[in-house]
Amino acid sequence: MQNSEKKLLVGIDIGGTKTAVLLSLAPPVVIARKEFPTRPAQGPDRAVGLIKSGIHEMLAEQGVDISTIARLGVSCGGPLDRIKGIIQRPPNLSTWDDVPIKAILENEFKAECLIENDANAGAVAEHRFGGGKGSTNMVFLTMGTGLGAGVITDGRLYRGSNDLAGEVGHLRLTKTGPMGHNKKGSAEGWASGGGMAQVAQEAVAAALKKKRPTLLSKLYKAGGPITAKDIGTAAKRGDKVALEVLEATGEKLGIVLAILVDLLNPDRIVIGGLAMRLGDLLLEPARRVIRREALELPAQTCQVVPAELGESIGDAAALCIAMGI
Repeated sequence: MQNSEKKLLVGIDIGGTKTAVLLSLAPPVVIARKEFPTRPAQGPDRAVGLIKSGIHEMLAEQGVDISTIARLGVSCGGPLDRIKGIIQRPPNLSTWDDVPIKAILENEFKAECLIENDANAGAVAEHRFGGGKGSTNMVFLTMGTGLGAGVITDGRLYRGSNDLAGEVGHLRLTKTGPMGHNKKGSAEGWASGGGMAQVAQEAVAAALKKKRPTLLSKLYKAGGPITAKDIGTAAKRGDKVALEVLEATGEKLGIVLAILVDLLNPDRIVIGGLAMRLGDLLLEPARRVIRREALELPAQTCQVVPAELGESIGDAAALCIAMGI
């Protein structure tokens, strides 16, 4: 990039496994990107240092300096203080205790830095550029190891009084059941990758007692954890136990979605993570439950679709924050 008058947006996507830094002139198009392992066990200083050096290196590669930066955007899991820009020890970043990321980056790059919960940022990204494009009222679910949501109402992000709107994983579906969000029988316990893995462990144990064949038995006997990826792989190969686990997870997901349909009356629910990878194996059971449980007109109005941004959603989410969400 030769024209130093152009203003760059800087996105920073901080996750428990990896962190990415990127530059853009016109989101969601990325003109430069660097990625590195976050390694939270080593504390925040290493990762923050790599964020700063990565941005400086990309600017130098583009032939510009920090004066070209219009704004920086940080996407990170909560809890966090969005206004003060402080990361407050998220579960996937347990050593990041009150890290003032906004002040650190503003001091380094002399440009405004905004910070946002990754579920909210993901909702905005899918609404602007992905599966929610063209919708007015949308819910975005982050269906990965956990379960969270971002809510768009009348085309705008809804945060709630404490920036905690969308914590659907904390809803209790049953008195007992898989653990998620520190609560047995929660939506996260039943309808997330982590919850699915818990259900699969019990299902495989029961199958072995009944001498039912399953592709997952080797993992169980070896004592290794059965992951959502393992379940999906087995299901796509026709494994009956894996298909039953997916059916059960999809039905519990459907209960969560029916609540959202009745409560928020969205025209679209966009689901990331597992829904992108498993598609109708997961979503068809969920849609059946919505038709059965939700009010008829809101259920007919709402489309339930997988997210479209795929693995680039973290990049797009961080850039949406830099755009000013």
